[in-house]
Amino acid sequence: MNLPSFRSTPWLITFGLGAAACVWGLCRLAIEQPAKASVRWPPTATLFTPTITSVDQPPDDSPSSMMWIPGGDFSMGCADPRGIPHGGPDAMNDARPVRRVHVDSFWMDRTEVTNRQFAAFVKATEYITVAERVPQAEHFPGAPVENLVAGSIVFSPPAERVPLRDPSGMAHLRWWNYVIGAQWRHPTGDGSSVDEQGEEPVVHVAFEDAQAYAAWAGKRLPTEAEWEYAARGALAGNMYPWGNDFLPHGHWMANTWQGVFPNNNSADDGYAAVAPVAQFPPNSYGLYDMSGNVWEWCSDWYRPDTYATQGGNEKAVDNPTGPPESFDPQEPGQIKRVMRGGSFLCSEQYCARYIVGARSKGEISSSTNHIGFRCVKPAARLPASTTGLHRTL
Repeated sequence: MNLPSFRSTPWLITFGLGAAACVWGLCRLAIEQPAKASVRWPPTATLFTPTITSVDQPPDDSPSSMMWIPGGDFSMGCADPRGIPHGGPDAMNDARPVRRVHVDSFWMDRTEVTNRQFAAFVKATEYITVAERVPQAEHFPGAPVENLVAGSIVFSPPAERVPLRDPSGMAHLRWWNYVIGAQWRHPTGDGSSVDEQGEEPVVHVAFEDAQAYAAWAGKRLPTEAEWEYAARGALAGNMYPWGNDFLPHGHWMANTWQGVFPNNNSADDGYAAVAPVAQFPPNSYGLYDMSGNVWEWCSDWYRPDTYATQGGNEKAVDNPTGPPESFDPQEPGQIKRVMRGGSFLCSEQYCARYIVGARSKGEISSSTNHIGFRCVKPAARLPASTTGLHRTL
């Protein structure tokens, strides 16, 4: 999932933001190698070794609507899922090599931040999101003034079957549109409203919008390592937050895409678009929607070689915060942060990043109707002499 910025790409506005589906790089997947015929899951122990969790106890003053995540050491990353049912077409190369990582204990929001919660922040601070701001002419030299109109990117399914990839690499333009007036209050544009959707996750939030909410709430965005550690729920190497079976006993466990992508979502899981939070079972840490529903911003800069360059083969990397700067060879000029978890648009046909170890990337000023976030609150780091560890599977 590769999310670009209409704001940092002048030709988008020049071409006509109000009418065109010109969204550079959205939802692009690399075509890396032919799919494997069959793959065993979970992978061999050489990739994933047991999680070692701390015995830290939560402080007495538990934050409201947050879950305690005891720190520990775990295997972070994703094996190649191609050939696994629901594994999708992508090798997930940027999520390898699988490496050992240590994270300290922390609190995490039990759900994605909701429209109701975000509305309270906006009321208290009078904050204006990126999608509500008129694009500035200096950022888009040569763009007609009439095209400098506030809005955001909205999924717009085509009426007919379309190719998911083509030689131009721009097939995704068939199902994304820049919509004037689209923003968190109006998720599909003027005429839409979240007045009756207070418990749905807020969307159309750019990275700085999520940061601003977190600071106001006395929290912060999770690191990529914290996010994956929490999502795994102490279960080493599983494909999903709940295990390795996408539909255990025939039950839907996340809000994803069913049917033919991108033009026909059969909504077998009960939701054709964003679902209210906590409609599916939580993971073992009591966290909801760590797979599907909406993408979640993390604090790390995105690079495809992060895991390869930050070690962790012999000794666990301690509380990694990501690389010092962003770089995406597919779009060298775009500044990106990591996103995790997938969304209601993820499908085994195109974007299987509901897989717990899979990574994604978003340009920092981009917003769409399937990007949200949740926050964390670190606990005070305990002296080593007061902290113990125990192994989990």
